[in-house]
Amino acid sequence: MPIDSSKFFDSIRVKPRGKQPEVKPRDTAVACEWAGCQNKGAHRAPKGRENQREYWHFCLNHVREYNQNYNFFSGMNADAVARYQKDALTGHRPTWKMGANGGKKGAEAEIDMASDPFSMFSEINGRANWRKGPDAQPKAETRKVMNAERKALQVMGLGPSATLADVKTKYKALVKQHHPDANGGDRSTEDRLIEIIKAYNYLKTVVREA
Repeated sequence: MPIDSSKFFDSIRVKPRGKQPEVKPRDTAVACEWAGCQNKGAHRAPKGRENQREYWHFCLNHVREYNQNYNFFSGMNADAVARYQKDALTGHRPTWKMGANGGKKGAEAEIDMASDPFSMFSEINGRANWRKGPDAQPKAETRKVMNAERKALQVMGLGPSATLADVKTKYKALVKQHHPDANGGDRSTEDRLIEIIKAYNYLKTVVREA
């Protein structure tokens, strides 16, 4: 079907072009503000530090002369100039020291925000308590040792970190050492052997496998 016979085509309306108004270029040049100069001031020059958004309008010759003698820091002492230059490094925006907003201080707060799976930063900075990566092995739980267990371990000459395998190995060695048969029938260490047997039987029920 031809486009001009379509009902959709009939609904399209185009505003006819009228005569566009002529745009005249604006003459923005003003007279040079240099005393006694009659030329046009087509060049801007800043009025000073206290009026940073205001400008003089000079001709080319006078704007060059003005710029050669312009001193932004005029009227400021050395300390004020140094302070202004320092603030200019941050765009005169307020800054804070790292860690000043609470939490851990300085680089420690930044370090704790990341993981170090290969202990690279830990070695560089000498940090022992680095947060482990996702693949690191979990830290072994520290179990609470009751008094009875501690005494039994002392009887067998073991420490709180002893495993069940350590207990069994130590028990076999102590039995061979204190059993009368291993001492030519001497029963002087029989009481000691009884303590070892009691301690071993108790530790078997409380000490975990490695």
